[in-house]
Amino acid sequence: MNNHHYTGLINKYRNRLPVDDKTRIISLNEGNTPLIQLKNLPNKLGWEHEIFCKFEGLNPTGSFKDRGMTMAVTKAVESGAQAIICASTGNTSAAAAAYAARAGIKSFVLIPEGKIALGKLSQAMMHGATVIQIKGNFDDGMRLVQELSSTMPLNLVNSINPYRLQGQKTIAFEVIEALGDAPDYHVMPVGNAGNISAHWIGYSESAGQQCGSCNLCAGQCAFKDDVISTKRPTLVGYQASGAAPFLRNEMVDSPETIATAIRIGHPVSWDLAWAAQKESTGWFEECTDEEILQAQKLLAESEGIFCEPASAITIAGLLKDVERGRYQKNSTIVCTLTGHGLKDPDTAIAQSEAPIVVEAKRDEIGAIISHHL
Repeated sequence: MNNHHYTGLINKYRNRLPVDDKTRIISLNEGNTPLIQLKNLPNKLGWEHEIFCKFEGLNPTGSFKDRGMTMAVTKAVESGAQAIICASTGNTSAAAAAYAARAGIKSFVLIPEGKIALGKLSQAMMHGATVIQIKGNFDDGMRLVQELSSTMPLNLVNSINPYRLQGQKTIAFEVIEALGDAPDYHVMPVGNAGNISAHWIGYSESAGQQCGSCNLCAGQCAFKDDVISTKRPTLVGYQASGAAPFLRNEMVDSPETIATAIRIGHPVSWDLAWAAQKESTGWFEECTDEEILQAQKLLAESEGIFCEPASAITIAGLLKDVERGRYQKNSTIVCTLTGHGLKDPDTAIAQSEAPIVVEAKRDEIGAIISHHL
């Protein structure tokens, strides 16, 4: 047997996560995603920075949610749970359903009616989840699953669950391993704000430092005596203009954006995210839907990386803030691309040119090719 076979992030980072030798690990071999250095886009724009994309769209269900879900479902099973529940704008439901199927337990997902990309909805349905569409938004769903899990035998696996953040913090470990140290900046989308909180936990542990999240990270500061980085990066979080509570400094009751994964107005990790931003001396910024879609197309056409709209906000934000000089020159910047573009194919097709229809004749096809060469 090949002893080098990768078996998922819990097994890889077992000594840094809240598991022991008796824990039954629920895994789909998530993590170990590529850190891709952008080449064409920085050259085209004249940027002096090194830009890397941590492409989480290549996790088993196509998003970073798998990192947190392997931990959340592992701990749910360890506690004897027979069912899990979550509210979701799409990616969480896909991950929860897949890991519940892997564990052999039931999953229930609440999604906003008509507000979820079909690629994500199809995943939850195929994995056997009981999908409940509510006549409300994600924040309504989040409130309901908290109420239901407190009165019924259901284990809540949204990022309010501290084990979710424990799994998601492993992004920081992988980035440090790939670069040899923490980057100068780490940029990411912000919706429910679990990801920025988890990134900070991971980077803080890696540098042997405590963070403002310590009281809510399941008591796991596993890296205090195992330092692997010399610094912590500045964290930058980008939000869609129509769903930007961190930019408004207050919750948003009716969030709207084409980037469905971050269409959240009442983030549950509000305090943790503010702590991460302040401790890292970072900032929040917003982008319009038009800027997000332009960046998604630009990244796909320039670098061959197809991410979902919520992920593309990292590139949209960079386009604005690099020009403003907010990033120090010659910096190393890592962007978390949270999900694959195939999560939302309808949005991608809507902003692309339609296929050219011709007769099956060589001359007609050749004329089109010559026109575009």
